[in-house]
Amino acid sequence: MSKTKKIIVMSSLVLLLAVTAVLNVLLARNRAANGDTLATSNYFATYRSERTTTRSEELVQLDSVIALYDEGSEKYAEAVNLKMKIVGIMEKELVLETMIKSKGFSDAVVSIGIDSENVNVFINSNELDMTTALSIYNCLKDEAEIDPLNIIIMPVYSQV
Repeated sequence: MSKTKKIIVMSSLVLLLAVTAVLNVLLARNRAANGDTLATSNYFATYRSERTTTRSEELVQLDSVIALYDEGSEKYAEAVNLKMKIVGIMEKELVLETMIKSKGFSDAVVSIGIDSENVNVFINSNELDMTTALSIYNCLKDEAEIDPLNIIIMPVYSQV
């Protein structure tokens, strides 16, 4: 790839990040102006939206790294491996969220760390009892082979 193309790709990425930052600030101001009620009622939708935006930006950056380097290089292999890891985590989160919802929750969000073994589960509930927690732990342990010591379950009551 020529040096000019590399400069264009990197400049485009910087521009994309700047636009994202501006939109993020504008949305944050708008959210603050609407009050806490809106933030609470849309907690799960907002979380998913922000997670999707962040992951999309990460994948775009990885695609640009993949485009910059030759297929046999170490940087290329690292970028491809990280991209595949992110895609795998996204799929696992979606499956786990669906399984948790099937247990009777109106909504749930699962967040799996990229660099750690931690898994955070946010469920739409005003309380969390031992039976519910155990069913979620067993679901994560059996389906995703996650160590229960790395699982954090947090109830977040949100009217839908």
